[in-house]
Amino acid sequence: MKKLFYPFAAIVIMLCSAFTVFKSQDWKIADNYSVKFEGGDPSGEFGGLKGSISFDPNNLASSKFDATIDVATINTGNGMKNTHAKSDKWFDAEKYPIIRFTSSAITKTAAGYEAKGTLDMHGVQKEIIIPFTFENNIFKGSIQVNRLDYNINTAEPAHGAAAFKVDITVPVVKA
Repeated sequence: MKKLFYPFAAIVIMLCSAFTVFKSQDWKIADNYSVKFEGGDPSGEFGGLKGSISFDPNNLASSKFDATIDVATINTGNGMKNTHAKSDKWFDAEKYPIIRFTSSAITKTAAGYEAKGTLDMHGVQKEIIIPFTFENNIFKGSIQVNRLDYNINTAEPAHGAAAFKVDITVPVVKA
């Protein structure tokens, strides 16, 4: 019996060690993050960023992002615009309270990395790619988002810019 147990135990230990080696580093989002948007009027930022980040530059295959933004935290710097942005004319924060990005693949590029995944906003899910860098425990990325692609204020397609630049800066600490 001992002859069978020791080889079996050795195999189990090696397998467990292998899975530990292939696990990505988990990160916690620090408080001083920013999610800013610009593209005309309005421009501003979102608070309420939450999520789970598992990222290891040496093991991108097991790296993953799952982040949400609370739509009600929009801040344009103008209370009246904030109310309008949360209304059913724009984001409809009551019906669609969360914007969510879930990655499906993370790859290395010449300029840094790319996170391919699904952006779920205003009841519409679209595949997007977010180019980003990761230096000194800070993720930085920037994307263009067209509000009309997500059925936001389609009644007035010419009202304001359709495409918004979204800059994302997320400092992290090891979880």
